[in-house]
Amino acid sequence: MSVEIHVSDLIQLDRCLWEIPVSTRPDMRVPARIYASEALIEDFMQDRTVSQIMNVSTLPGIEKAAIVMPDGHEGYGFPIGGVAAFDINEGVVSPGGIGYDINCGVRLMFTPEKYENIRNKIPELTHEMTRMVPRGMGRGGPIKLSTDQINQVLMRGVEWAVEQGYAFEEDRIRMESNGKLPDADASFVSEQAKKRGHDQLGTLGAGNHFVEIGRVEQIFHTDAARAFGLFEDQVVIMIHTGSRGLGHQVATDYLRMFVKKLPEYGLNLPDRELACAPINSEDGVRYLKAMAAAANFAFCNRQVISWEVRKAWENVMKSPGDQVELLYDVAHNIAKRERHRVNSEEKELIVHRKGATRAFGPGHPEIPERYRKAGQPVLIPGSMGTGSFVLAGAESGMNQAFGSTCHGAGRKMSRRAAKREVDAQKLKKELASMGISVEAGSFAGLAEEAPAAYKDVELVVDTVHEAGLASKVALLRPAGVIKG
Repeated sequence: MSVEIHVSDLIQLDRCLWEIPVSTRPDMRVPARIYASEALIEDFMQDRTVSQIMNVSTLPGIEKAAIVMPDGHEGYGFPIGGVAAFDINEGVVSPGGIGYDINCGVRLMFTPEKYENIRNKIPELTHEMTRMVPRGMGRGGPIKLSTDQINQVLMRGVEWAVEQGYAFEEDRIRMESNGKLPDADASFVSEQAKKRGHDQLGTLGAGNHFVEIGRVEQIFHTDAARAFGLFEDQVVIMIHTGSRGLGHQVATDYLRMFVKKLPEYGLNLPDRELACAPINSEDGVRYLKAMAAAANFAFCNRQVISWEVRKAWENVMKSPGDQVELLYDVAHNIAKRERHRVNSEEKELIVHRKGATRAFGPGHPEIPERYRKAGQPVLIPGSMGTGSFVLAGAESGMNQAFGSTCHGAGRKMSRRAAKREVDAQKLKKELASMGISVEAGSFAGLAEEAPAAYKDVELVVDTVHEAGLASKVALLRPAGVIKG
């Protein structure tokens, strides 16, 4: 069922919140809501984002609203930037609401160094990190996991990395869910998925994945920045990647199964890309356990890359790698079992965040103690030539959007269009003139990730800040970029 929507059809609930009412389509169970400033709202009319979030609102057991963040754009089934929470007893779980790259996420590491003191070493440091971190489509790394070892990674996440010497115990504590989803079961991950992942631990992959050396340009919230260990002109390192081929295979396996079984589940969907299963069905339980296992692999992948980054730091800076401390690690393609208040009642839900980041407010027990007063650290990468942001989760966001916020700038140009319109060699020279060293696997890959292909990250972050989903803490500027 399709209804053409224009900006004039939306109800503006607040300066940064728009609603498509439940009466718009007879199959909608809850309203669809878009977080966007007036400068961004037109972007949502350029692709299928609006129709996709309306489709999400039709799914059984959905609570409160189907939500899309200001960096939202068209995806598979759910729009990227989509958030939806489902009643644990009546709802469904949809791989399209999580994404193919399960637990694609971001971590930020900080150093004791000021950028001004080491700026002449940034090109060398960028090159050494390029040498240490394997990258590229399908490429594996030096770590080859046996069947038993990969099962351990899938079941235990970063606990495995701590035991193997790739992580400190403090790293584990400073991660969403402490780097391990407890419901994981490796037996529900196919042998094909394990085969794809057996040599990909500690590898970056391709596309929009990156390692970025940056500096803290501006502090917005002094107390939160101090709690997070940040100061102006500080050198920081951001890592963005996920579960690689293993996670992609898990998503593929279960999507195929769910599509075939939709009649058996009694589900009539407006889009087959929303293929799902009841949460409490045998298939739904198996997928959630396999998804959790893939998420654990992704946590571990980012951790091993951190170990490689620390080795590169040691090699160039001639100082201990443990000077590079983990601030936090957040997932943005995941479904999690959480408790939230809905209509004055606290309920257990499965919260889907696809291209959206968890942003729990101050005092939440899942936030590491050193950050608890400030709120959960939230990491929002921009594009190569623009800034990235550190935010803190806000209490008001818990009520509005199930403790969720944006995950990045959000694409406004397809990869194909970017390759057609961007002169990659010219772009690399422009970035160099801005003092940004770039190491990319190919000029085509560089063009795909050009700043022009993305929305203005400052507009996106200002929107979630004004909407009360998260608060601005610090602005980071890139100095060295390693693209997948």
